[in-house]
Amino acid sequence: MISRTDIVVGANAERARSHNRQVVLGRIRGAGQIGRAEIARASGLSIQAVSNIIADLLNDGFILEQGRRVAGRGQPPVQYALHAQGGYALGVEIRPDAVFAAVLDLCGTTIASERAGLPATDRGTVTRSVSALCDRVLVASGAPTARVLGAGVVMPGPFGTTGIRGNDSELLTWDDVAPEAWFSEALGLPVLVENDANAAAMAERITGVAQGLDSYAFLYFGAGLGLGSVQKGRLMAGAFGNAGEIGHIPVPASGSSVPLESVVSRLSIQRALQEAGIETRSGEDLARLYEAGNTALLNWLDYAIEPLSAAVTIVENLFDPQSVILGGAMPDPILDHLLGSVRLSERSVAFRENRTHPRLLRGASGRMTATLGAAALVLNKAFTPQISAQS
Repeated sequence: MISRTDIVVGANAERARSHNRQVVLGRIRGAGQIGRAEIARASGLSIQAVSNIIADLLNDGFILEQGRRVAGRGQPPVQYALHAQGGYALGVEIRPDAVFAAVLDLCGTTIASERAGLPATDRGTVTRSVSALCDRVLVASGAPTARVLGAGVVMPGPFGTTGIRGNDSELLTWDDVAPEAWFSEALGLPVLVENDANAAAMAERITGVAQGLDSYAFLYFGAGLGLGSVQKGRLMAGAFGNAGEIGHIPVPASGSSVPLESVVSRLSIQRALQEAGIETRSGEDLARLYEAGNTALLNWLDYAIEPLSAAVTIVENLFDPQSVILGGAMPDPILDHLLGSVRLSERSVAFRENRTHPRLLRGASGRMTATLGAAALVLNKAFTPQISAQS
């Protein structure tokens, strides 16, 4: 049974005004277009409170009037919708060899994107590269500076000093300063920092297959394999921002137990192909090999099914998501092959008759997935209330 504490509603006078704006914006976004009375009924706010917030949002340029909808007797209610040019979000992804940036409008449409090589990974070089690239992409987007809501920055995890070593987590260290504060100072914007899997998970909520889902999990193929878990519209970040490092969980593979990302990740594919004397540099290379029926690649796919199936079962039983989404820096044909081959366990809380969503979905893919997700973090914060209703 779902308790009332799982339901997000509006907060009245004793709650934060910004929370109520998030409630109303979220309702407008979810409906496409909606009237004040419908918002009030759905949120628990009074008509007067909704009217005041609507007036503020119109004045701030976040929403537009969309005419009136005939609804029986009386004056037809005015409908409201998001104003795409009312706000913009900047997304940045930092990789060991490159920096990516993108700008999304308030409706989640990509307005501009840019890439720049990263000559070194010391903090000064990274900061200068990020600042210069963001300046270029904002100019290319034409977004007014005053309309930029903030920036999402994606960096390799885990964050801080942990027991996980030997991966891209050593790209940057932030023991002396919070990266949010550092990049906020450099960019002159509010900044949210996340790992690639969490950012990609948020992108699915804004523009992808998770629209309409409140609780879901995203298995993200980067260099390794990460997990973004969303519960009631909010990321599960963990105490230090490191929740979701599923790639380091042991899983069964051909009679032994191995770390998941050692056998299910882009790096594991590249290692398998190298052993067969094949070098790959891009997702396009992998897609061509798959199309050609390359034996080494098909063997990797066969080997990956058992550990990936175990990982899906683990995620389902830990988080009880509406769906598990596969996506990231992997070609669509390979993702589709994995989705069609995963063995969904009956020993899972997800195995039930009254499902309304598939247990597995394919999410966004391609090299900009996490970059767009970084910008989506900013939009999701604007749309998602942070206070749950009390019973």
